[in-house]
Amino acid sequence: MDLFSIGFLTITWLDIIDVLLVSFLFYRLYVAMRGTIAAQVFLGLVLVIIGSVVARAADMKTLSWILKTLTDIWVIALIVLFQPELRRLLLFLGRNPIFKFFIRTDVSEYADIIVRAFDELRQRHEGALIVIIRTTDIKLFVDTGLPLHAQISKELLVSIFNKRSPLHDGAVVIKDRYIEAARCTLPLSQVESIGEKMLGTRHRAGLGISEQADVVTVVLSEETGEFALAKNGRLSLNLTSDELRDKITESITGHLPVQDAVALSGQAKDYAFESREGLDR
Repeated sequence: MDLFSIGFLTITWLDIIDVLLVSFLFYRLYVAMRGTIAAQVFLGLVLVIIGSVVARAADMKTLSWILKTLTDIWVIALIVLFQPELRRLLLFLGRNPIFKFFIRTDVSEYADIIVRAFDELRQRHEGALIVIIRTTDIKLFVDTGLPLHAQISKELLVSIFNKRSPLHDGAVVIKDRYIEAARCTLPLSQVESIGEKMLGTRHRAGLGISEQADVVTVVLSEETGEFALAKNGRLSLNLTSDELRDKITESITGHLPVQDAVALSGQAKDYAFESREGLDR
């Protein structure tokens, strides 16, 4: 069905959908590359593509052939140069709720690994701080730590947060079932207490990064042995092991596992606290 015509161009609903989809993909790719050298190359590619479309529409055969040749070559360059950025784009699409409806993402396994590691660390009277990346790239904070790129395991987490380990200070960052880095420095929240409860450095760091990025942070208090979880500038305190496991799974996938899809016991004190930054947003 034709909507309208501009000179020799006839616009249909499919044309509009096509343009919107391409614009969305280019935008997400640009966001993934923003602040890098690849962004400049990407803008050059966009100009070449626009020039090719204009030349073809104006029936400029020679210029159209030259730009088309450049575009074909740039497709290969795009794959080679933009491999990390394209991976981010695909990861973003995989996390999109529309695609998650068709793709089942099971994070219960590594949620269980985190909880079992926390249980063992609590018995040893040791603290821990873990950041689980959902969509926002926090490379700025990951770069402050030591890169690991290791598959997550209970033994590795317990070793990292051992008081004698040189990596126990700071946060561990997890992305897609892999430990990206350890000993990372996180921004502290301006909030120092909730009611009469004073927040320690780990809790303020966990809350602070959740105010600035789309992440989930889990905290084990060295002093009290209590579990906590921060997300979207909100902090849940005094969680049991089962509650922590369920909240991690729900925060990443958007729903509880079928076997755990029951009401929480109510023993946890979810302060549902929103930071000033969270309210401003």
